Parts: sequence; C-alpha cells; structure tokens
Amino acid sequence: MRTASIARKTSETDIVVELNLDGAGSVDVATGVPFFDHMLSALGRHGLLDLTVKAQGDLEVDAHHTVEDVGICIGQAIADALADKVGIRRFGSALVPMDEALLAAAIDISGRGQLTYAVELPIELIGTFDTTLAKEFLVALATNAGLTLHVHKLAGDNAHHIIEAAFKAVARALYEAVAIDERVTGVPSTKGSL
Repeated sequence: MRTASIARKTSETDIVVELNLDGAGSVDVATGVPFFDHMLSALGRHGLLDLTVKAQGDLEVDAHHTVEDVGICIGQAIADALADKVGIRRFGSALVPMDEALLAAAIDISGRGQLTYAVELPIELIGTFDTTLAKEFLVALATNAGLTLHVHKLAGDNAHHIIEAAFKAVARALYEAVAIDERVTGVPSTKGSL
C-alpha cells in the first residue's frame, strides 16, 4: 500500500494528513471550513484516496492559511506515497461536468510542481470559503506533490459548481496518473527518473 502521514505545525496552522493512494475513497476531514471539507471529501472520494485531514488554523483571520497549508500537506503526502514512482502511469486527465459547469484537469507526475489555472469564477464567499482559495490550494498541492497540473474551465458561471467540478476533475486525473500499470517497467521517463 502506498501511504503517507504528514504533520505540519506553524504559528498559523496545526495539520495532520494521512493518505492512502490505493484506497477506496474513505474520507475523514475536519478543517473548520465546511465548504473546503466538502471539496476535500470530493477529492478523496473521486480519486479513490483514503484521506484523513485534521486541521486547526487561524480562522479568525480568514481561511487562507488553513487552505494553503492543507494543500502543502496533501501534496507532500502524495509525493511521499509515490516514493520512487516505479510503475506509475504518470499522466492522467479528466473532463468533469457539474450542472452548467465543465472543468478539465490534466496531470503529469513530472517532479516539477507547477499549476496552470484557467478558471474564471466569481470572487465571493461560499460559506466561509473565499473562491480565490481554490487556486491557492491547487498551487500548494501541485508544488509539493511535484505535479504539472492544468485546470481549465470550459463552461460555467456558478462558483460552487465550478470549484466542485475542478476538485473532482483533479481527483479523477490524479487517480489515473498514480495508478500502477503492469506494462510499465521502472520509472516512466526517458531520463530514468522523475
């Protein structure tokens, strides 16, 4: 089983993440930000990740530090669980609709963490979640997991639908990219390493 546990404590947040890449989508999350919990649940469920996230943050300021630091921890957990990356498919993509919204995500487990984010959406609060935080989470996730991650909005105007479809698309693309392919020998790179 490809698993990892990450603990991160700063003056702004205290976070513990447990991750199983070969899970069944069992999720137990509590960040103090209900909409973010909903999105993390979607990430785990649709990526078939067993994911536990316990986070306490300076929510009296806002949710930014909590969301970003959870992204850092989940990204680090993905990188740790992938270890030497032997036998993985490496690439994954998904197209996910949610009502009027349609989002695309593509992942390369390249070792070069970066996000290309072409998602226009209203800047508003969904509960206590500022919609700009979706990008902050994905930047932290991609950077710390070593993913080249593209997320593009093809349609949509409802912020909840857009963000939820984005998280589900990332989940499905990640599921595909981390999958073990019996036909792959060694690390899937002409350089011999990722």
